[in-house]
Amino acid sequence: MSCFYEQGLKFSCQGCRTCCGVDPGFVFLSENDIMKMADGLSMGREKFIDTYCRYVDMGNMKMISLKEKKNYDCIFLTEKGCAVYQYRPVQCATYPFWSHILESPQTWKEEGNSCPGINRGEFHSKEDIENALATRLSNNPVVIL
Repeated sequence: MSCFYEQGLKFSCQGCRTCCGVDPGFVFLSENDIMKMADGLSMGREKFIDTYCRYVDMGNMKMISLKEKKNYDCIFLTEKGCAVYQYRPVQCATYPFWSHILESPQTWKEEGNSCPGINRGEFHSKEDIENALATRLSNNPVVIL
């Protein structure tokens, strides 16, 4: 089955930081994300959660998300960029190669309205894109019933 990104897509972060702040949102964390970030910050799991995370009530379950600052920026966003870039969560590392953004040429184009890196810079092959999709889909967020 053919997809619109069969020939690959271009994307390079332009440093606008829109995906890291501006609007409220969630960065849901998997157990692997939590442990990688806690280790990277040389702290234990519980201390990391208590310091940098919040529980989000999704109705029938709770999930763990990174906290936001009052202006909706990610807790780790600084003037110099992401303070935890080398061990950032999978959700962040795989952007913009998320299933809802890759549904169609139109959804890809719409994402480009807020992200100036869409269709610019580095070429990502279909294989690269599908690897990012698979990584994101297999990185199950922590769910608390």
